[in-house]
Amino acid sequence: MKRPAAISFALLLFCTAFAGAAGSGTARPQRSDSIPDSLRSVYLYTEGIKRQMIRLDTTGARTLFAEAIRRDSSYAPAYYELAGSLTAGGERTIGEVIRLAGEAAKLDTANKWYRQFYGQALLIGNRYDEALDVYRSLTRSDAQNPENFRLLAALYAEAERPYEAIAVLDSAELRFGRIPMLSASKRRLLIDTRQYDRALAEAQALAEAAPYEAENHVALGELYALMRRDSLAAKSFADAIELDPTDIAALVAAGDYYNRKQNYPAFLSVTRRLFDSDELTAGSKIAQFERLTADLRFYREYFLQINELAALLALKYPNDPKVADLYGKHLIASGQLDEALALYKLHTADRPPVKEYFTMVIDIESYKQRPDSAERYIAQALGLFPDDPDFRIARGHIHVYGKRYKEAVKSYREALPYVRSDSLRGLVWGYIGDVHHAAGEHRRCYTAYDRALRYYPGNASVLNNYAYFLAEEGSRLERALDMSGRAIALDENNPTYLDTYAWVLFKLGRTAEAKRSMQLAISLDGGKSPDLQLHYGDILAASGERFMAEVYWRKALENGYEDPEAVARRFEWLEQSEKTSSP
Repeated sequence: MKRPAAISFALLLFCTAFAGAAGSGTARPQRSDSIPDSLRSVYLYTEGIKRQMIRLDTTGARTLFAEAIRRDSSYAPAYYELAGSLTAGGERTIGEVIRLAGEAAKLDTANKWYRQFYGQALLIGNRYDEALDVYRSLTRSDAQNPENFRLLAALYAEAERPYEAIAVLDSAELRFGRIPMLSASKRRLLIDTRQYDRALAEAQALAEAAPYEAENHVALGELYALMRRDSLAAKSFADAIELDPTDIAALVAAGDYYNRKQNYPAFLSVTRRLFDSDELTAGSKIAQFERLTADLRFYREYFLQINELAALLALKYPNDPKVADLYGKHLIASGQLDEALALYKLHTADRPPVKEYFTMVIDIESYKQRPDSAERYIAQALGLFPDDPDFRIARGHIHVYGKRYKEAVKSYREALPYVRSDSLRGLVWGYIGDVHHAAGEHRRCYTAYDRALRYYPGNASVLNNYAYFLAEEGSRLERALDMSGRAIALDENNPTYLDTYAWVLFKLGRTAEAKRSMQLAISLDGGKSPDLQLHYGDILAASGERFMAEVYWRKALENGYEDPEAVARRFEWLEQSEKTSSP
């Protein structure tokens, strides 16, 4: 069961009030023949107090209190102090605390402290029904303490008796006047019971009584929002922020309201104030920024405001790696590659070094086709992270881009001793196989692919490439079909993998099946790949659909197929075959 906030607060006070420091040793009461038996319990109790307060010997004090009770079972102060000394014992002792506190309250019914302590012990033990009776009596016997009324109202609320809780708070208001904490509790209960007009009256009265308190205007704004009186809600939130532009609770409440109402400019304006505050942690701001940028449409529409937030974070937390990463990714997403590159280059000087900064610099320099600069940063990174295989792999990628195939294979092989997982080892061998194929070394390519699949059988890229190259050669087509099928099973909506599967089927002479697979590939690809369009044209031509074959071959040319002469030869072949077949 959820514990009300009011009760939780009481428990905190209860625990801190009686926690004692444990001492060492067992107490032995000083013997004195001059103390009469009738006062022996008083003497033991007094000695226990001294042990606890002066010597900080909680264990010895407990022994003395227990002895006082043994000698006089009606001595209430000893029960009270023994119960208090046990409050730091956790759940295992709460039952004993309740028993002792109850005895003290029962033995001295006029002592309000004993009864309050007993009530708090019952709250700690989640015995709310019994606590309710205790706090009912306290509101009568200790009627000058508003905390008793607050807790009684909270207990009624916990018992799902909200109207009685409201009546208690009404009584407290008549007795003490308007107390903000009690008014806030009453307002929540009125909202829970849908007494919105009364709740609004409470909030208005608080705002009139203390017009310079931002929290009162926030409460008023939330009620207006609940009642769909939006213009008044917006004014109340604006008043709260005007009173204290740094009030986090007011800013958060206003932000939530504007977000619900989809008033995003106002919401982002409030968010900027929150980002400027030092009361919120960098982590909470980063999480909020990530939520804001998760929706790409929202990101694009409010880019200028979001850009301000990103720049503000970078300004306030220049040395936070998470903020640097966030700001760099924001710059990349907004197309500001040069600014992102400058940011990451600046942070490569950070100590201790951060691997991701070097990775981003290398990726951007590679994307901008500046392999020399990328290699310089790879060399720096290897000096700082000598056992990390990723930078040797990155060097291999750069060599592939420059068609320096032998150097690429060397770099990939140099990475292998540092690889810690079979899956990554399988990926590296796959890269080596790709390089060998690009260099025309097909046998070495297949050997590398076989090793890649031994380490990582689920490497869909290797399965696909292996199958496609075999299909191009027209060899081991059944094995190629099996591998291509496994690649599709791993990534069933990948148009490239579906194209390979269709192409293998086509090479096997299973044209109808190839056409169905190719249609799905073309649909998923969305007409982007000229290779897929060329293959589909070939399959259509073999199916006798010459007109549509020409359509797709032309699409392949329009989309920049890398070998226009190969397409031209297809048209020539088609024209020649038509002449041959005509009577």
